[in-house]
Amino acid sequence: MSLLKKPLVLAAALAVAAAALYWFWPATEPAAGAGQAGAAPQGPGKRPAGQRPGGPRPAMANNPWAMPVPVRVIEAGSTDLKVQIKAIGTVTPLNTVLVQSRVSGPLQQVFFQEGQKVEAGQLLAQIDPADYKVQLAQAQGQKDQNLAQLKSAKQDLERYAKLKEQNTIAAQQMNTQQALVNQLKGAIKSNQAAIDAAALQLSYTQIKAPISGRLGLRAVDPGNLIQANSATGLVTITQSSPIAVVFTIPETQLQQVRAAFRAGAALTVEAWDRAEQMQLSSGTLTTLDNQIDIATGTLKLKAEFANQNEELFPNQFVNVRLNVAVQSGAVTIPQDAVQYGAQGTYVYMVDQNNKAQIRVLKLGAVDNGLVAVEEGLKAGDKVVLEGLDRLRPDREVEVIQDAPKG
Repeated sequence: MSLLKKPLVLAAALAVAAAALYWFWPATEPAAGAGQAGAAPQGPGKRPAGQRPGGPRPAMANNPWAMPVPVRVIEAGSTDLKVQIKAIGTVTPLNTVLVQSRVSGPLQQVFFQEGQKVEAGQLLAQIDPADYKVQLAQAQGQKDQNLAQLKSAKQDLERYAKLKEQNTIAAQQMNTQQALVNQLKGAIKSNQAAIDAAALQLSYTQIKAPISGRLGLRAVDPGNLIQANSATGLVTITQSSPIAVVFTIPETQLQQVRAAFRAGAALTVEAWDRAEQMQLSSGTLTTLDNQIDIATGTLKLKAEFANQNEELFPNQFVNVRLNVAVQSGAVTIPQDAVQYGAQGTYVYMVDQNNKAQIRVLKLGAVDNGLVAVEEGLKAGDKVVLEGLDRLRPDREVEVIQDAPKG
């Protein structure tokens, strides 16, 4: 840099510094009795007190950090609160059946649609019955043959009985004929059993639904030769109404549940969706498992739901709320108003002077976004719900009222 440019740069820097001092340096306060508006500057380079180059200095009252904090409040209410235990559960059918054929043969016809709801005893499929009709006819023919022989043997036995009275035949011949009659009677009983077995096999060619429920996907198409008791089966039936939900609770809550269960009152169970935004169905607790899982320290419970409209689907994940009691007249506030700090759970409330104060709380049961306050508040206390960020104890607040809907 040349010697000529250095003084110019130094002069520019001094001018910038002077301007900064002129802007930020506090003005000299006027002497007593000389602070009127529009007073002349007190000497060279001075400006009137309280003045800036662009106008008067703003007052502290306009400082947003010193103004009342706008907040929305809600009054602590008094209501009957459900004492609930929350858990996660799985929808479980009460019955699931794999429909299998009990006889072998070609699958002639299917009488159902996949996903259809069926009733117990409803015809599902037909296996070719020709072979089994032949077996039934054979058994019936054998019985008819033995019946004819029995009729003839009985007639001979009657003649032998008359001759025996006249002492014209030996007693041994009479006994032999009686044995033949008894033998044929036994054969006829066997024939009837064979007829019943053949008729039973013939009835198995009609595959019927063993339970009521909803069908799954078909595993075999018509025309295929199916085997008796095949592992793949024909189709599955899942009972969907009623249906059960299996869930677990920690063993620390077992005594509370057992006490309510033993009292004899039906404990209601609510099934909610995955996001806990919508209640799907309501049922009743039916069963407690007989032992605690030592690996997890939990106990399985089962609840039954009517599920008439099939709100619950087999193997569906649900959030479970078990209602074990009702707390009458509980002081409640929204859960969103509760704060957490080193001193525990607390809320900001608004006192009679419109100032924020901290109240440390002892909380109880939770129900649908409301929490019971066992200690720290009473019904009617105003609790801050929105605008908590800038609050501190004894800070003045301005309560904002929601605009009326219309």
